[in-house]
Amino acid sequence: MTDHTPFHDLDTYIALPRLGGLALSRDGQRLVTTVTTLNPERTGYTTALWELDPAGERPARRLTRSAKGEASAAFTAAGDLLFTSARPDPDGSGKPDDPPRAALWSLPAAGGEARIVATAPGGLSGVLCAAAAEVVSVVAPVLPGAGDLSADGALRRTRKEAKVEAILHSSYPVREWDHDLGPDQPRRFAAELSGLTDEPARPMPGSSSDDATELPGRLVLRQLTGAGRALLSHSAELSPDGTTLVTTWSVPAPGAAERSTLVAIDVATGERRVLVDDPDAFAYSPAISPDGALVAYVRDTLTTPERAPRQHLMVVPLAGGEPRPVAAAWDRWPASVAWLPDGAALVVTADDDGRAPVFLVDLTEDAIPQRVTSDDAAFTEVRVAPDGTLYALRSSYAAPAEPVRIDLPGFLAAAGERRPVAAQLLRSPAPSPGLPGTLRELEAVAADGVRIRGWLALPEGASPERPAPLLLWIHGGPLSSWNAWSWRWNPWLMVAEGYAVLLPDPALSTGYGQEFVQRGWGRWGAEPFTDLMAITDAAEALPEVDRSRVAAMGGSFGGYMANWAAGHTDRFRAIVTHASLWALDQFGPTTDFAYYWQREMTPEMAVANSPHRFVGQIRTPMLVIHGDRDYRVPIGEGLRLWYELLTASGLPADEDGNTAHRFLYFPNENHWVLSPQHAKVWYQTVLAFLAGQLLGTSAEYPEILG
Repeated sequence: MTDHTPFHDLDTYIALPRLGGLALSRDGQRLVTTVTTLNPERTGYTTALWELDPAGERPARRLTRSAKGEASAAFTAAGDLLFTSARPDPDGSGKPDDPPRAALWSLPAAGGEARIVATAPGGLSGVLCAAAAEVVSVVAPVLPGAGDLSADGALRRTRKEAKVEAILHSSYPVREWDHDLGPDQPRRFAAELSGLTDEPARPMPGSSSDDATELPGRLVLRQLTGAGRALLSHSAELSPDGTTLVTTWSVPAPGAAERSTLVAIDVATGERRVLVDDPDAFAYSPAISPDGALVAYVRDTLTTPERAPRQHLMVVPLAGGEPRPVAAAWDRWPASVAWLPDGAALVVTADDDGRAPVFLVDLTEDAIPQRVTSDDAAFTEVRVAPDGTLYALRSSYAAPAEPVRIDLPGFLAAAGERRPVAAQLLRSPAPSPGLPGTLRELEAVAADGVRIRGWLALPEGASPERPAPLLLWIHGGPLSSWNAWSWRWNPWLMVAEGYAVLLPDPALSTGYGQEFVQRGWGRWGAEPFTDLMAITDAAEALPEVDRSRVAAMGGSFGGYMANWAAGHTDRFRAIVTHASLWALDQFGPTTDFAYYWQREMTPEMAVANSPHRFVGQIRTPMLVIHGDRDYRVPIGEGLRLWYELLTASGLPADEDGNTAHRFLYFPNENHWVLSPQHAKVWYQTVLAFLAGQLLGTSAEYPEILG
């Protein structure tokens, strides 16, 4: 086996540059992406903006350089590049003791240095630019008692000086993923870019960085939305003429729940009107047509314990009217929506059979979406040029995100039956690394006759003479699919150590139709589990796989399923369970969005599907991993699992406290374990644990753990 790929060395792997995000200028001539790289201390990542050549001829060119990094890139109608960054103000208008907050910066299309054009006491994000007007909208977090940004700055100073961090809540939720919600709340602001002068910012008498919107050379941010939590996790878009902001708007629902409506906000007056208020569904991902007449969006039905969600495309007139379905019979779930330049059709991405292709969808109810891309890959960040050419990021388990061009005009002009086209790779600032093995598809048939598929990554040299140990890696979600590259959950690091890694899509996975989701709904311990066992059987039957050395692992829902497998089969020699659900009656009310859980499972279903009831049947060594700042699957799940493994499992600790189980705990990490130094420890520990159980070698855990 070769040992020269980045996956053979964790330090090299963690330092690989990573692409994310894509911004296209209005004329289609400029394309910008974000590149994430490891900081000099190797304890975090920073981002920079790079310009790509849409023709794929010139090498990528770096646009920004700062230790604080840059994000939220967007082109104005005039071609200037806006972005956010917490880097120092070169004009020195901020106070030295101010905490760094992301400001809005502008990099002129004609050339020159970037400069700050807007600030807010709590920082700025969520940059939106109108396609045909000099209007920008940004998000600023504002304390609920503040009427404007100036008052927000004063309130923040008061809290800081008094060292008060308490938060008074009157609604749910109170936290999300890895952070507490509040006390500030997101509000949308708008500004006229045409009123921006070239005069640099300078302090006015008595001013501070909190009054920055009053400084010369800065945009005057006009507040569009007031106090409230309606814009938590919202998605929005400006109309091409800049007169209207369309955004999701969260409203309360029974049982401490919420759902998402669509509203249109007049940018000049802040007047808000409801576009879509569907009591049976969420509305999200609004996309406004080029002529400003229609809004496309995704309708996501509210679930019940008996009914899985159903997602499909809708359009509604921006002026107001009844929404209508598009491609109503399509049973794939749209992930992103964009318009063709003439407004005649939609460009949509959706999970499909272990991929996420680009589809073209006419605006009729009975439309049959046409697959545009032939690549065995997932597409994100799709941008449409004026001539209809598409630009996107493409990834798969064969390569991380890469910038590509898609010849949609050629697809549309094809004589006779249209056939999917292959995307053309552009010159990337982050070339794809070489792999330590090969990728293939694997299929099996479930007990009920349903086809189950997945990806299998095999190490170089695996053969009937040298079969590789097998690692079943179960995805999270559970409404997701193993179809796109993940830097955090990467099978090639395991393949580089000689493991064959199976990435299956069992029941509840997306991209296989509505019934495939429904067959596992509220039945986590049934079809999802038996599907996994069926495709593991198929992998074990391959001559390149050693069926006597098999392990399982997973995170979140995948961790739940690892726990369930531990109590229902002894076929695995080791199990790794990360951020996992253990006692479902305990998990339900304590997760950050408990009302989602209540919609999915009744108390009786939760008990029936809870892994903790089978702890006595666990005889497989388990590595438990959990972060204390995980609010999606709270730390109590990991703590209880660890205690019950040691006291009640079929493989308990002995009288001296010795155990084959291990618990890797991260006090400051969340659901994913994102900091590079901890991600390295995560992989080192997992690999050591697996080696001790599957390879017969002594487990050498990271020395840095003490």
